Amino acid sequence: MQVRESSHCVAPASRRLSGKPALSLSKGRPASPCRWLSLILLVPFLLQLSSAKAKPAPALNSGYLPALAAADHFLQAWQSGDAENGMVLLTRHGKDLATTDVIQQFFSNEGTSAYEIGRGKLAKRGRYEFPVVLVTVNSKNAHGRRRFSSIVVVNTGDNDWAVDKLP
Repeated sequence: MQVRESSHCVAPASRRLSGKPALSLSKGRPASPCRWLSLILLVPFLLQLSSAKAKPAPALNSGYLPALAAADHFLQAWQSGDAENGMVLLTRHGKDLATTDVIQQFFSNEGTSAYEIGRGKLAKRGRYEFPVVLVTVNSKNAHGRRRFSSIVVVNTGDNDWAVDKLP
């Protein structure tokens, strides 16, 4: 009966007890100090990553949701080309900043349009600014156009919110 040599990477018990270095996984040589060093440096890094906690989202102010809803309603009016409902959602200051022609041009969409609203920031008490992306696709060509801007929403009293600056 022949004894076959095993291709196991485990050192025999006699080698472990004799104090001789164990064989590494590659070509029967002892593990190099560089491999041990990299392993020693890698383990704490992996442990730190596994124990890292996710950053909690900041608490929402009581005015954030109504402000976001006002921005959303205004942009829905823009998307549907409804200048009348859009004008209702503008503050007096917003109407003064934009002329009637500018407002009419803003609400006139030819083709398909969509929008994205990002996380808003409290600019100061009763005033939020939301980053927005306005996407329009002209009916003449299939290429969409993205316009990055922001929309400012203010509290006009009694928790009533309106758009103070067009995107």
